[in-house]
Amino acid sequence: MAARVPFYFVDVFATGPLTGNPLSLVPDADALGEAQMRAIAREFNQSETTFLLRPSLPGATVRLRSFTPAGAEVGGAGHNALGAWLWLEAAGRLASAATGRGLRQEIAGQVLPVEVVREAGQPAVVWLDQSPPYFGDVAGDRALLAACLGLGERELLEQDAQVVSTGAGHLLVPARDRGAVDRAAPDPARLVPALRDVGAEGCYLYSPDPVDAGAVAYARFFNPALGIAEDPATGTAAGPLAARLVATGRVPDESTVVIQQGYAVGRPSRITVSVFGQRVRVGGSGLVVAEGTLAV
Repeated sequence: MAARVPFYFVDVFATGPLTGNPLSLVPDADALGEAQMRAIAREFNQSETTFLLRPSLPGATVRLRSFTPAGAEVGGAGHNALGAWLWLEAAGRLASAATGRGLRQEIAGQVLPVEVVREAGQPAVVWLDQSPPYFGDVAGDRALLAACLGLGERELLEQDAQVVSTGAGHLLVPARDRGAVDRAAPDPARLVPALRDVGAEGCYLYSPDPVDAGAVAYARFFNPALGIAEDPATGTAAGPLAARLVATGRVPDESTVVIQQGYAVGRPSRITVSVFGQRVRVGGSGLVVAEGTLAV
C-alpha cells in the first residue's frame, strides 16, 4: 500500500499568488529515504524541492534538505530555505518563538541563524543568514563566456566575471544593460563546462540597470548542470552579488539592497539582501499557494 505524503507549494520572494519563485515543500519527511526524496523532486519538477527533517546538529530548530529535478542536492540558504520558514510560520509551527529570534536551520552541515519578522496586518518576512562571502576564480575569456550565453562580447561589461559564494558558488557575470540580460540564450553544452572550469555551480547574469530606482541590479540565473534552465529568484546568487557590489565599492557596506529577477520568465521577484561586513542576510516574504497529498 502506498504511503501518503503531504506536500505544499510556496511562492517565495512573492507579493501575491503565482509570482516569485515556486518551491515544493514536504514537511515531517524523516521517514523518506534519499532515493525517495530525489524521486519526489523529479515528480514536482520545481527548481527545488525542500524536505523538513529533525535536526542532527546541536542548536538547530529544523534540518533542511533540498533537491533539484535532476536529483542534485543543493546547499546554501536561498529560496529553498526561505520558503520552508514561511510555511513553518503559516502552519503555526513557530508559535512558541514569539519574537521570531533564536531560530536556527541546519543546512548542508551548517547551523545558520534565521529571523522571522511579524508585523500586524503584514505578511511575515524571513531573514536568513548565509555563509561569509568567499571570492573565487575569475572567468578570463569574455568572448567565450558571452558565446556560452548567446551574447556578443560587447554586451558584457569589461569588469571580470567572478565566482562568489555565500554558501553556494555562482559565477557573477556583469552585462551592459537590462536588454542584454533579457537577450541571453544560454547554450547548456557550452555553459556547463565553462562553469565547471572556474568551480561555479550556476551563472548569475546581471546588470546595474534595474526596472525601477528601488533596486540595484536586474538579473537572471541559469544552472543547467543541476537541471535548472532558469530560476525566477535565487537567494544563493543574490547574496553573493550584493557582497560583490559592496566589495567593489558600488554599494556601501552596511547596506540593504533589492535585486530584481524573474521578469524574463513571467515571475517578477524582489530579493532583499543586507551586507554588514562579513554578514550577509537574504530576506523576503511569500505565501503558501497549494497543498496536497502524494502517494509514494
